[in-house]
Amino acid sequence: MSTVRLILTLHNHQPVGNFDGVFEAAYKESYLPFLEVLEGYPEIPFALHTSGPLMEWLVDRRPEYISRIRALVEAGRVEILGGGFYEPIMTMIPHRDRVGQIRDYSAYLEEIFPTRIRGMWVPERVWEQHLVSAISEAGIEYTILDDFHFQRAGISGDDLFGYYLTEDEGRLLKVFPGSETLRYTIPFQEPHATYEFLRRLGERRPGSTVVFADDGEKFGCWPNTYDHVYRNGWLNRFCDMILGNRDWLEATTFGRAVDSTIPLGKVYIPDGSYREMTEWVLPPAMHEDYLKASKQLEAGPIEGVARPFFRAGGYWRNFKSRYPESDEMYARMLGISRRLRELEAAGSADPDYLDVARRELYRGQCNCPYWHGAFGGLYLPHLRNAIYRSLIAAHNALDEAAGADGPRVSLEVADFNLDARQEVKLENESLVAMVRPALGGHLYELDARRAGVNVLATLERRPEAYHHAILEAIHRGTTARDGEAHGESPASIHDRVVLKQEGLDRLLMYDTYPRKALVDHFYPVDVTLDELVACRDVERGDFATGTYLSRVQRDGKRVVLIMERPGHAEGRDVRIRKTVEMSAGSPILDVRYELSEIPRDACLHFAVELNLAAMAGHADDRYFADLRGARLGMLDARLDLAHAEGISLSDEWLDLSVGLSWSRPGGLWCHAVETVSQSEAGFEGVYQSSAVIPHWHVTADDEGRWEVLIRMNVGTCRPAPAAKDLPVRDSTLAGV
Repeated sequence: MSTVRLILTLHNHQPVGNFDGVFEAAYKESYLPFLEVLEGYPEIPFALHTSGPLMEWLVDRRPEYISRIRALVEAGRVEILGGGFYEPIMTMIPHRDRVGQIRDYSAYLEEIFPTRIRGMWVPERVWEQHLVSAISEAGIEYTILDDFHFQRAGISGDDLFGYYLTEDEGRLLKVFPGSETLRYTIPFQEPHATYEFLRRLGERRPGSTVVFADDGEKFGCWPNTYDHVYRNGWLNRFCDMILGNRDWLEATTFGRAVDSTIPLGKVYIPDGSYREMTEWVLPPAMHEDYLKASKQLEAGPIEGVARPFFRAGGYWRNFKSRYPESDEMYARMLGISRRLRELEAAGSADPDYLDVARRELYRGQCNCPYWHGAFGGLYLPHLRNAIYRSLIAAHNALDEAAGADGPRVSLEVADFNLDARQEVKLENESLVAMVRPALGGHLYELDARRAGVNVLATLERRPEAYHHAILEAIHRGTTARDGEAHGESPASIHDRVVLKQEGLDRLLMYDTYPRKALVDHFYPVDVTLDELVACRDVERGDFATGTYLSRVQRDGKRVVLIMERPGHAEGRDVRIRKTVEMSAGSPILDVRYELSEIPRDACLHFAVELNLAAMAGHADDRYFADLRGARLGMLDARLDLAHAEGISLSDEWLDLSVGLSWSRPGGLWCHAVETVSQSEAGFEGVYQSSAVIPHWHVTADDEGRWEVLIRMNVGTCRPAPAAKDLPVRDSTLAGV
């Protein structure tokens, strides 16, 4: 039998902002033990991609591991793959940032290891053909995608074992198909399953090159894999299988394969990603229909013939339409990138600060919080917060680069979130506030610049396809508890239904409006907090997501956004005028509400909802307090106060406090917003934000009016100043 070449490729990754304990656990459970085993098999080379955030952590915290990898590189036993420095989805970022991220990471790796970076990992294998130009321009010669990509281009069967040329605007790139079969047999089936697959291939197609390319975390970090792979000896048996068949099976690297073989042909690869990703991006109902159709196909007589033509219809970019929170981060990132480009082109900005801004921008492009599938991703608050922390740091560095200094305030009107409508950005040296008049007049981003926190990095509760699986499993009693074994070999995370806590079905409720700030409600007079928490249909107005007309005013020391909307509450005509004001030199945002045209005989129940995030929900150093500083509970506490004039939310670890006070005493509701999401370990509830809802029973004065001033003070962990004694004054400024 002629030789079959096998390229073993590990992709080791931890995202920007992940907890240090997660890095440490992954190192001990996966990265280090895998290396220790392979060091004992000098005849087996492999390819290794380590993402930039993880590589920086290893260089800083585990230099001995880096030294051991360096020794293997010097011995020709490990090929180092490059890629985007901070693991961005390449199609999501501008061309110049693609090239910059790839070049910077190649340079960084070549300083650490004695090698030239020739190949790269495409994050999440999200592909569009135009990427060839950026990848080639950045100096990369070859990369890996899934065989699924090639099947969509019309290549199938034994033609998937080698590499192909692809092209864009005259630039060439070599692309290897990674085997989906091996992704599911390694390490979940015994090595003999891989042996049989490769042996039969060698008989049919001598000289084939087969690529296994997948997450290194599945070798120890994924549930139940550590015992299976290391303690029970799976990896040793796998390596022994390779060595025992060296007469026909050769372990090799991409560089050696490229240097010793010719391309199988040329191909143009359709837009796509790995198969599971194209499923996850589908709307929940369509995702369920897809899975049903797929199962029906598998059970039918034409499965083998029809399968190449059965494709999930999802497209990665639609994660940004499914999840507006992802789109908000994306739009913010593009704005930072554009401003960096403009300052670089101007030639007068401080280059050191530009370098800081560029690195923080690249960190803010890390892909994980921009989407959601079998891993937490977007649903993990600490990952979303990490993106905003980097983008805010880049914003601050660009101000420094441009020479902005001291107290200042500005207001800008533009389509900041790419929805073809105008938003308003109010900014001073302490805060950045983003408001969208066209959708409820919501405040949808509020950056505490010194702390590097967007306190509105919230997440709306929405249906997911796997929610049905949770309910079905609970109903049938077929769920496994966290930590239970799944037979002799671990199950793939795609096949597991594990509930990490009780009562998840009670958390499956969905929002009808974005979980942002300045969401305006009218409720029944006798509505209860329990009804709100349960997402009952208690809305009696049309302001929560209605369109506000807006105008702006500016002078040298303060800026004002004025929004107005005529609408209805309890079947009555009502008008709201909502004014947002920011001043230079102040961490305070003042929001003034004026209700007018209120019927004299009406008593309306008016509420303003503010969802505040970026803090853990259940921790002693994250808490509510009243205006005197007395603690009221952790941030996941449920509060129902009949009389309140304000409240503060504090995170001592971040030294961040958001103080809220209002000029008219009223009732106050607070409750936690929790989602149900999946991760590689199972399904769990995740704290996303705290809803803070001051509310009033409104009766009109003699002119049919009612008003209140709400003050938001974003600063350190100190009680917020009260607003009750402040005059409710007109915010009119001279000039526009």
